[in-house]
Amino acid sequence: MKDMPETDRRFATTLARGLSVLRAFRPSDDGLGNAEIAERTGLPKSTVSRLTYTLHALGYLSHARHGERYRPGPALLAMGNVASASIGFADLAGPIMQRLADQTRTLSLLAVRDRDRMLLTKAWRPAGVSSIWLEVGHRLPIRGSSSGACYLAAVSDDSLPRVVDEIGGDRDLTPDRAMAIRDDAYAQLLARGFAITLPEHYFTSNIHAVSTSFQPPDLSEPVVFTCGASPADLTVDRMEAEVGPALRAAVRELETRLGLGPVPLRR
Repeated sequence: MKDMPETDRRFATTLARGLSVLRAFRPSDDGLGNAEIAERTGLPKSTVSRLTYTLHALGYLSHARHGERYRPGPALLAMGNVASASIGFADLAGPIMQRLADQTRTLSLLAVRDRDRMLLTKAWRPAGVSSIWLEVGHRLPIRGSSSGACYLAAVSDDSLPRVVDEIGGDRDLTPDRAMAIRDDAYAQLLARGFAITLPEHYFTSNIHAVSTSFQPPDLSEPVVFTCGASPADLTVDRMEAEVGPALRAAVRELETRLGLGPVPLRR
């Protein structure tokens, strides 16, 4: 594991492997068997079997009967609720972002970095509008997404080497490419308060998205707010002229309500 070297005596390998099992689950899964978990984590199936047995015994995984596919258990759900409740800005952001989703007719999202991906932790769908299929728990690549570019732009200089190392070359994201993406998104954030990864560089052709960063007072890393929709509904011109400014205004409203004022980018 590149982001937490197993050669460090403080590193608990068994704990890390157990957490990798929990991270293997996706919102679209209808349960996972040991073989599927082994494939996703790269762990031996025998190791996975021991880990899933232990996690099931502790309530972090569940299944209805012997041989049933594993699903997130009540202890894991409780832990997620505690973590969500401890992030003070999330509840305050909810009404603001829902209003933004309704006004712009886009899917509004909150994303945090999860190792080499941007993890969607909150989603606000526009009322009465068919929006794109992304769900909470979906993981976006850092290279090729507006969320990832915006995150790289908002990370401090001191943290950047560690972040690039933890990303681990996903989608050929070398340090030089990461710096190029960072510099471009940083310039966009300074100039207009939001960043757009152009469609020809996006990781998929069926999504357009615009993002802006937010530095929560109780987290060490920035998070990213994003508005996304299909290319037909969210053109680059519309992102630049309408949705991007509306997104930035919504996050500024959140900053004001938290008593933060405009938070400058850290470099």
